[in-house]
Amino acid sequence: MGFFEKLFENKKEEEREKLPVKSKYDDNLNQIKEILNLCDDVIYREFTVGKEQKMSFAVIYAEGLVDTNLLNDFVLKNLMSLSPDESIDFHVLKQKIYESIENGAIAVSDIKEIDDINLAIDAILSGDTVLILDKWDKLLVIASKGWPMRGVSEPSTETVIRGSSDGFTETLRVNTALVRRRIRDPKFKIKQMQLGKRSKTDIAILYIEETVNKDVLKMVKERLDKIDIDAILESGYIEQLIEDEWRSPFPQIQDTQRPDVVAAALYEGRVAIIVDNTPFALLVPTTIVTLIQSSEDYSERFFIASALRVLRFLSIMVALLLPSLYIAITSYHPGMLPTDLVLYVAGSRLNVPFPAFIEAFIMEASLELLREAGIRLPGAIGATIGIVGGLVLGQAAVEAGIVSPLVVIIVAITAMAAYTTPNYSLAIAFRMLRFILMVLAGVFGLYGIIIGIIIILTHLCNLKSFGVPYLSPFVASEMTFKDFKDVFIRAPLHKMKKRPQYLHRSDSDRLGQIREATETEDGGIDGEK
Repeated sequence: MGFFEKLFENKKEEEREKLPVKSKYDDNLNQIKEILNLCDDVIYREFTVGKEQKMSFAVIYAEGLVDTNLLNDFVLKNLMSLSPDESIDFHVLKQKIYESIENGAIAVSDIKEIDDINLAIDAILSGDTVLILDKWDKLLVIASKGWPMRGVSEPSTETVIRGSSDGFTETLRVNTALVRRRIRDPKFKIKQMQLGKRSKTDIAILYIEETVNKDVLKMVKERLDKIDIDAILESGYIEQLIEDEWRSPFPQIQDTQRPDVVAAALYEGRVAIIVDNTPFALLVPTTIVTLIQSSEDYSERFFIASALRVLRFLSIMVALLLPSLYIAITSYHPGMLPTDLVLYVAGSRLNVPFPAFIEAFIMEASLELLREAGIRLPGAIGATIGIVGGLVLGQAAVEAGIVSPLVVIIVAITAMAAYTTPNYSLAIAFRMLRFILMVLAGVFGLYGIIIGIIIILTHLCNLKSFGVPYLSPFVASEMTFKDFKDVFIRAPLHKMKKRPQYLHRSDSDRLGQIREATETEDGGIDGEK
């Protein structure tokens, strides 16, 4: 048995007491009814087969979770048509049922036998149909899932100018299919398991055998196996339970709604976790560089992508430091500014009754309130409140003499810079740290900002995501120049022949020999390199 087979071997830490299926029809039916007592959405359809023996059958399913057309047209109709005109032995009828299944009379994708009532209950509550046959100590589970679901649409949180427009939905199998469509490789594996003692939420672990870091994959499986919780309602539950450092404001697991982002991460050797009932997938391990990258960085030509990425890094610095620098310079170090600018700043703050820290804090807090209100309100109203509210509030605050015009400009630039970060959780982390740096700047000036930056960098240097340093490739043990081809800038694709070295996988090559076209004298294309 290989590494992957041993890793995903079915080992249950808590074995439920087995409820064996009995050969008596009434015993099995009554036991299921007792367990699912007061569950009015569970339907019991009973009928008989045979002319004299009246052999009893029962079909059990949860209304709303099954495809009723499939159940009626391809299961019930065909089962009822098996009723013979004359009396026949049970074993003959049983054999006839199996022959009908094999010959396609029951036209469903999957049918399996089980001998445990608990497994039958799980199947019913998961959208499958259970078939009870009289005088048989087994139950048939018929694949019939067909609950209402949202169609594939463009992700609302990760819009791109160039790239695919399909996004994950709330259905696990739809999401895995979107990824499988992009990775047609038999080495691409999807291993499914359930989490939540009561919710029994389906989750899928996705990886490519030849590129994945086996240590990371093993760590993911071990941390998932340790989760003991009543319900998993969203991937954020799993994210919080398996991350390395819960006290850190920085996200150590990347979340995404885009299947192309998941596919690209799997090609690099990372592991994806897809959770049923949510359109957000999780990617591990994660570094701060991967959170700043965007999927369209690889769709554009390298100099356009590099320019946008440099702008993104600069915007993060502006969003983090600009308000605190304003507070420190105006309060403690005005001599750092040119004389004309110092006079303008002093003149604009002449009638402001608050110190620079209170002035900036009021505007930043007001902006956060508007931002939160815009998210919670309906779409059209939220956009209106955000734009009109910001303009009216800023203008009114300046005219009332509460804040200076320069602070309004700084806060507006800071807000725009914060939105350039592709990952929402990382943007929130920088917004939180901005307030801490503002407090340090208000107390200690530039020295406070330097102290804050040192503390943040020290924390980032010690932070890891599933054993991988969060600041990789800057602090990786095997730092190579090749890894920096995809950090501050994005090198041309034909120069990025290796996968990131810090992931430590066996297959590091992602690009083979490249044909480089050269124009010949007669205008044709020739040459190979």
